[in-house]
Amino acid sequence: MNESSKLWTRQFTAIVIMAFLFFLCIQLLTAGFPAYITDVKNNPTQGGLMTTAFMVAAIVTRPLIGYLLHQVNVKIMSIVTLVFIAVTIGFSYGQDSIPLLLFLRVLHGIGFGIISTIISTMATNIIPVKRLGEGVGYYGLSTSIGTTVAPMLALSVLQFFSYNILIVLSVLLTIAALVLSFVVKAPQREIPSNTSKKKGSFKEYAFDKKAFLPCILTSFFTISLGGVISFLSELGKEADLGGAVSLFFLIMAVVMTIIRPLSGRMFDRFGHKVIIYPAVLSGIIGLFLLTITENILTLLIAAFFYGIAYGTVTPTLQAIAVGLVTKEKQGTANAMYFSSMDLGMAIGSTGLGVLASYTGYHFIYGFSILFLVALLITYTLLFVKGKKQEPVIEEAS
Repeated sequence: MNESSKLWTRQFTAIVIMAFLFFLCIQLLTAGFPAYITDVKNNPTQGGLMTTAFMVAAIVTRPLIGYLLHQVNVKIMSIVTLVFIAVTIGFSYGQDSIPLLLFLRVLHGIGFGIISTIISTMATNIIPVKRLGEGVGYYGLSTSIGTTVAPMLALSVLQFFSYNILIVLSVLLTIAALVLSFVVKAPQREIPSNTSKKKGSFKEYAFDKKAFLPCILTSFFTISLGGVISFLSELGKEADLGGAVSLFFLIMAVVMTIIRPLSGRMFDRFGHKVIIYPAVLSGIIGLFLLTITENILTLLIAAFFYGIAYGTVTPTLQAIAVGLVTKEKQGTANAMYFSSMDLGMAIGSTGLGVLASYTGYHFIYGFSILFLVALLITYTLLFVKGKKQEPVIEEAS
């Protein structure tokens, strides 16, 4: 195999493992903090604030990171930020003050916004152009497995051990990611011939209109994802499914593990138009099945179809966003992509939660189908009918 087309290099392997460890750490806290606060303070609203503060901080931070990636040494920034995250997580040890924990969650969100953008940009910079879809698929798989496994692990640690053990485990995972960051090389920055434009403006690197559409489509999908992650346990209670809800996430993780590399290869060979339609339709089927779920079998079939959608749609849209911009703007595209994911999740978890208080949990999954239909219509009008270009990345010289 030509070295330039080799995917599983030492660098890429280190980045994939680093991403898994970091997302596992962050999502342990995302699941653990609300559960801990709700249990200690007996106040679900305060528990929910922990997640809201985290997400808002990450969303606000990312546009700045898209700019800073072109101004500072990325490797040094990643090392400093991981140390910062480890320290702020450590300060959470033994704490039960809501104002202090909210402040720390804001700091965690800032750190997450920085590191998630940096790691993703490092990955997309070293993935061979002709294997972009496959590479992004594997990278996304590592983050998705970390995200999917973390809630189960966090709740188990809180049940059998303690909140403080959860904090220690999160610090250790951050340190492990920090060690791996020394192995990863910083992405090379393009140096324009016109030295007066070398630095660029904040607006130039905080936003790129070419990546805007796939990011909007990502928000449409993650609105439904926010409902799935936030309220599936309540749906289980409403349908009297007991503890079977955890099997939904297990099935979804298995399906994503299988589908992501396959969908990535199809993206590279045939383009995104071949896989977006069946993937989104699978998501619609999964949400419809959740709407009518009254038994475990229907729940697990729903997990299968929604797992196909989640495992295909999100990495495909990320690959599109990254592929539509120049190589030096990949950090900007990644920042926009992750912000759109967080924004959709925040809208879904908040808006669908309000809707559920009036309609019940079965209804919100049927309502979520509207966002996937909107995704398909927008995609068809602008990418298919509008003949928007396929992602093309130029090889780095």
